[in-house]
Amino acid sequence: MLRDSLKSVPPPPTLLRRQHSLMALTVFGLIAVGLLMMAPIGRRTQAATDRCGVSDDLAALDMSLPHVVQSLAAGGPVVIVAFGSSSTFGTGASARDKTYPSRLAALLARRLPGTNIEVLNRGIGGEVATTTLARIDTDVIAAHPDLVIWQVGTNDVLRDVDPATAAAVIRDGVVRMQRAGIDVVLMDVQFAPPIMQHATFREMETVIAAEGSDLGVPVIRRFAMMREWVEEGRMPLSVMLDRDHLHMTDASYDCLARNIGRSIALAARISSP
Repeated sequence: MLRDSLKSVPPPPTLLRRQHSLMALTVFGLIAVGLLMMAPIGRRTQAATDRCGVSDDLAALDMSLPHVVQSLAAGGPVVIVAFGSSSTFGTGASARDKTYPSRLAALLARRLPGTNIEVLNRGIGGEVATTTLARIDTDVIAAHPDLVIWQVGTNDVLRDVDPATAAAVIRDGVVRMQRAGIDVVLMDVQFAPPIMQHATFREMETVIAAEGSDLGVPVIRRFAMMREWVEEGRMPLSVMLDRDHLHMTDASYDCLARNIGRSIALAARISSP
């Protein structure tokens, strides 16, 4: 009876406060450990004030652009073709000068004063890799560019095209452009809910990266960049994506252009402002 009555006596307030403090510290510690376990090992990002900043492994693309460097050494002009579908065309941008190719041209002009930099927008919305490939002769090779940035794979994912089919098309297109004396850079899919609803989006990322590695061309890992902007709290989805939750916006197009411009500048050994 005495033991039962002691059980019913509430602990003193001081003991309760200690117990609550210990519980709070324990919960906080578990959350902190969980966050540390979730954070990618070795990730180092640019200053938190840079909304467009990305981790070192995404920022340093190890671009080799010999034809761009050669044209710069000769005093220009430097011709770049932005090749792809709606993300290249600029769907979601508020104006033509807010698309990523237009922003890239403006940023490179600042880094290369006195050099004629021309960025040709050859994007057509809705295209898959196969239909884009059909335009290479007329929309790319005929322009005699120094560099092509080929944004590819998004519509293939949305239409459930076999990634192996897309990989073969990418290889064909890259080889044709390389034989024409053009530097080539690939750009993978965007980070967006409609993309991730399709089971092949990860495989598409993988095959684009693999083709880039096999062919010796850099890959702009757009999906990883955009995911990092969200995960690091740099840019919420509501700012990064248009109202269709798929296409990019002025803000994300600008950040994409800034990262591409930095990589081109680094490859050409140009100090950026």
